[in-house]
Amino acid sequence: MFDVALVGAGRIGRIHAANVAANPRLRLAYVVDPMADAAAALAAEHGAQVSTLDQALADPAVRGVIVASSTDTHLDFSMAAARAGKAVFCEKPLDQDLARARAAEQDFAALGVPMLLAFNRRFDVNFATLQARLAGGEMGALETLHIISHDPAPPPVDYVKVSGGIFKDMVIHDFDMARWLLGEDVTEVFAASAVLIDPAIGAAGDADTAKTILRTASGRLCVISSSRRSGYGYDQRIEAYCANGMLRAQNQLESTVERWGEGGASADRFQNFFLDRYAVAYAREIAHFADVIDGAAPLIGYRDGVAALALAEAAAQSARDGAVVRL
Repeated sequence: MFDVALVGAGRIGRIHAANVAANPRLRLAYVVDPMADAAAALAAEHGAQVSTLDQALADPAVRGVIVASSTDTHLDFSMAAARAGKAVFCEKPLDQDLARARAAEQDFAALGVPMLLAFNRRFDVNFATLQARLAGGEMGALETLHIISHDPAPPPVDYVKVSGGIFKDMVIHDFDMARWLLGEDVTEVFAASAVLIDPAIGAAGDADTAKTILRTASGRLCVISSSRRSGYGYDQRIEAYCANGMLRAQNQLESTVERWGEGGASADRFQNFFLDRYAVAYAREIAHFADVIDGAAPLIGYRDGVAALALAEAAAQSARDGAVVRL
């Protein structure tokens, strides 16, 4: 069993703590958070200790560190854990500044410590199956990709103000999915964004709606549709159009029960937001971190974090300038 420390006792930190506690290969040893009450409550729930980051890193029994703190601390805390020789699990995004993340890449690599960058959607069973079948050539060569990611409701404006913007906070997941599914580097980015849902989001300097087109060197295209509010639930779909047909991953429903009557047929609601929709993916992600601590190569690493961040910054630039950004 491997001891791990958790940095961040907020919403995502609580998810990871529960999954660590449920995994027989891991034990939550420490919880680190400047909010003392939140840290104490989470530590008590899972039999861990509250500590400072330095205290947790100084414990030789700690083999891994989960960085689930505020975005502006991700890179610094990951570097600190790596310098202490701990395997790193870092929430997305790696940092809010692409140049800073790139500048630290060689320093991180020189430490020889593995990082699992937490793009959890790669661990969704449906999306992983889609990727495997695409890579296997089941429907011939991939030509175009359509990724739909619409949230059920917008986040609080206070969150928006510190999120880094819709491309770095929300669409960055889809940029990673696009890279993974396209199977080749993106060379061009064109994006448009708007405030169509909540004027307060616009007043905070962000957008709530965006469309992004990615092009690869071979000409493959990917369209990403992003919205902070769908009006019909959490919409997470991917369609892959290939030479011999299409592969599609559909939404997850609360149940498979349908109602049929004179007025027609209806199905159950979509699973509510990411905590439910990606619950299994989060658990699989933590299980993979146990593999990483045990010596396996991370399926997603530092370079993937930099690549997704580069696409996010390119999309934001394209939306501001109204022009294609070439990478």
